[in-house]
Amino acid sequence: MNYFVEGLQGSGKSTLVRKLSDMCPGCTAVREGEYSPVELSWCAYVDEEKYHRILEKYPGLSPRIRENTYPEGDRRIICYTKIVTKDRDFYRDLEQDEIYNGRVPFDVFRSIVLGRFRQWESDRMIFECSLFQNIVEDMILFRQAGDEEILAFYRQVQKALGGKEYRIIYLRAEDVRGNLETIRRERTDEQGNEIWFRMMLGYFNDCPYARARGLKGEEDLIRHFIHRQDLELRLCGEVFPDRSVILESKDHSEEDIRKEVLA
Repeated sequence: MNYFVEGLQGSGKSTLVRKLSDMCPGCTAVREGEYSPVELSWCAYVDEEKYHRILEKYPGLSPRIRENTYPEGDRRIICYTKIVTKDRDFYRDLEQDEIYNGRVPFDVFRSIVLGRFRQWESDRMIFECSLFQNIVEDMILFRQAGDEEILAFYRQVQKALGGKEYRIIYLRAEDVRGNLETIRRERTDEQGNEIWFRMMLGYFNDCPYARARGLKGEEDLIRHFIHRQDLELRLCGEVFPDRSVILESKDHSEEDIRKEVLA
């Protein structure tokens, strides 16, 4: 069995991944930014030529780049956020080689996503936000896809996952605003500045979806999160009905996990 832990930011995904890891000895947990056989968040996806150009451009970082690079066919996946450096240009450069945020044409995006789900062969894995979050955000905010288009795409994902054993554990937030307030308080710098929220708000305000609709600010961001959760719950119910377990994000126990997820 494999587990996809999904839900909005601040819903408790990292905590649940940790609990599942403790309750499932022998399973491997994969978090955002780490190498994953199915997900590419916070990773540069480059060909061999581009990979060597990066090594040449950042010779002082080349040993750490090599340590955090994984070959897949004729591509290289660089987990660049695992590389610590004060050179901000390094992060800005490699961010441009991610597949999300509309950076690649949709036919290329679809081919990469579906291909990696089809080729995935490992087992006993626990994935943090590797099925919904980054794909759905890309499709809504940067490709301005409608709900039915996204549902259709995930029907292709469901087929690509055919024959694999997995469950989706979705952490439903009853209070989206409250969850956002919690994560704002948690993700601050040493001076108490809201680093994550400022970045998230800028990301939302500048995306094509928001610009095309005149959306901006915290209230519109919250409405987007509510819409996204509703859509992801539809995906669970309509596309993955036999694979999904819904838990309340702030109101579930280890016994609930044992009964609903591990049974």
